[in-house]
Amino acid sequence: MTEEEFVIIITPFKDKIYRLARRILVSTDEAEDAVQEVLLKLWKGRDRIKSYKKPEAFAMTMTKNYCLDRLKSKQAGHLTIVHSSYTASKERLQDQIEANDGVSIVFKIMDTLPEQQKLVLQLRDVEQYEFKEIAQILEMNETAIRVALSRARKTIREELTKQYNYGVS
Repeated sequence: MTEEEFVIIITPFKDKIYRLARRILVSTDEAEDAVQEVLLKLWKGRDRIKSYKKPEAFAMTMTKNYCLDRLKSKQAGHLTIVHSSYTASKERLQDQIEANDGVSIVFKIMDTLPEQQKLVLQLRDVEQYEFKEIAQILEMNETAIRVALSRARKTIREELTKQYNYGVS
């Protein structure tokens, strides 16, 4: 495979790779490093890319696995997985009220979701993947993905209701 062919195949979804890495790793620098590593691995295996039915799904799976491995690695001791606690939620809600921006509020609420729900929501609602593709990327069955998506949307809906109905009985 030539460099031009590789670029033509990879270019349409390289931003999606970054957004997924950013969602998992939280840090912009770490996400950029992850994208660079994934693209390098794809380049080294470029002769096999054409054999995949869905190169984009393969690349997204590689990205997810690389990022999760990175979080688990000893080198990533300085990285933190964001977990929400009751007090942190209050602080985040205060920041959201001050920001008063619907999209940023939704993304902040997404950050408080469990990792699996966050990934499913990112892939389905932000990246617009089909359930079958998400199942392949996350190595889950479609029913589990639908349940996780439903729970994530319900949580976001409840948090938005709390946000916009604050002080109203």
